[in-house]
Amino acid sequence: MYLTKEKKQEIFGEYGKSNTDTGSAESQIALFSYRISRLTDHLKLNKKDKSTSYAMKKLVGQRRSLLDYLKKRDINRYRAIIEKLGLRK
Repeated sequence: MYLTKEKKQEIFGEYGKSNTDTGSAESQIALFSYRISRLTDHLKLNKKDKSTSYAMKKLVGQRRSLLDYLKKRDINRYRAIIEKLGLRK
């Protein structure tokens, strides 16, 4: 499996408040971004995998709604996570 417990803790530790901070918007956005990048790599090799394409589109929508929430609540945290992850606005 590509997303192990250790990898999740590493992502949460880097983008969240601690290794066990699974609920903050930043840590969830970072986790979604990691999963989206992995699915993008998979879809480059398997162009006809429609179920993976659907799952990736769903993750992108969830990440977008979390980014919109963060932008509405705290613009500084939004700008920081966008810059850290290298996402387009």
